[in-house]
Amino acid sequence: MADVLVLGAGMVGVSTALALQEAGRDVVLADRKGPGLETSYGNAGVIQSEAVEPYPLPLALTTLLKIAFKRGNSVNYHWNALPSYLRPLRLYFAASLPARHKAISQTYAGLIRRATADHAPLIAAAGADNLIRRTGLRFVYRSQPALDAAAANAARLASEYGVQVVAQSPSELAVAEPHLNPGLAGAVYWPEAWSCADPGGLTQAYAALFASRGGRILVSDADTLCERGGGWAVSSHEGPVTAKEVVIALGPWSPVLLNRFGYDIPLLRKRGYHRHFAGGGTLNAPLLHDESATVLSSMVKGLRILTGAELACFDAAPTPVQLRRSTAAAAGLIDIGKPVEAEVWSGCRPCMPDMLPLTGKAPRHKGMWFHFGHGHQGFTLGPTTAALLAEEMITGQVPVPELSPARLRNL
Repeated sequence: MADVLVLGAGMVGVSTALALQEAGRDVVLADRKGPGLETSYGNAGVIQSEAVEPYPLPLALTTLLKIAFKRGNSVNYHWNALPSYLRPLRLYFAASLPARHKAISQTYAGLIRRATADHAPLIAAAGADNLIRRTGLRFVYRSQPALDAAAANAARLASEYGVQVVAQSPSELAVAEPHLNPGLAGAVYWPEAWSCADPGGLTQAYAALFASRGGRILVSDADTLCERGGGWAVSSHEGPVTAKEVVIALGPWSPVLLNRFGYDIPLLRKRGYHRHFAGGGTLNAPLLHDESATVLSSMVKGLRILTGAELACFDAAPTPVQLRRSTAAAAGLIDIGKPVEAEVWSGCRPCMPDMLPLTGKAPRHKGMWFHFGHGHQGFTLGPTTAALLAEEMITGQVPVPELSPARLRNL
């Protein structure tokens, strides 16, 4: 019997396995596909040291009406999915009110400011430095009013949280990113952010590091999880696997499994889309075009174009209307070349309505631990919250009470 079974081999799950292994535990990492092949594959690959405040629900009436009437590209939704989102959206609204969001951001900022330092030793030990760029992150704007508003907010974040930010003029932006088309008003540049040319590949490199240190990685269906012999068991391609404790790190699938154990978790699944394009221009740093809710990042496979959020039923067919708009917006910014894949990729960001991940002991089951709900920042925060989870498992002390699953009773 192993000490700990970690279910889910995305960035969060792999980081959990490494942190517990470092703490001296015998760990088995299990996933239905393999490391880095789901949500951790499809993100923008940015370790966002500047993202000190989580994304709140927009509260301005004009913005909400724009979303409701589908006049922008930041949010799309399916009508048939809305009833299932009423509870999490209500809670998300309450958490987004200014005073509450400010309190949440204090906890969130403490996590974000650790992110690059927590990734650094893993990148080095995994021999994955070739995938990492320490070239920052840019938010670009076409209109001067939008740039001015963004620059003012960036200055506030720099003052309140100590993050570094630089305003870039059109000429400075042209020097930094020579492949961009002219016509932009300028950029807000966050120099401390890191990025990765293959997010799934980095997750796999971390998993290989875990295996090289004696960890086991198995193909298993988390739906077979059950209590057995005072511990936990799942079926795998090598037969039954048992462990004294289990960590649920299944990202957007976590609430589906945990519902069977009596947990009703109001997770927001924000679906996102991406596609790669090759043969055009490249970027020195990832770029967010805020006005079209479009992210561009140069990856191993080509220029990855990513979208905002879509609210849909979990098993709904893809509706990549946002990606079509983002592709058109990206083509106005840079020569994007030709699409690499015949089909677009889609995946879900697992967002808790209070914008903080669930990290810690399950409220009602001995030996069960939660580690999911990182929203837009699972790739960024996986090693950080994994270290906190390992600390709690080893010491019995809760290092960050605001992340504890005990707060579910208030959700």
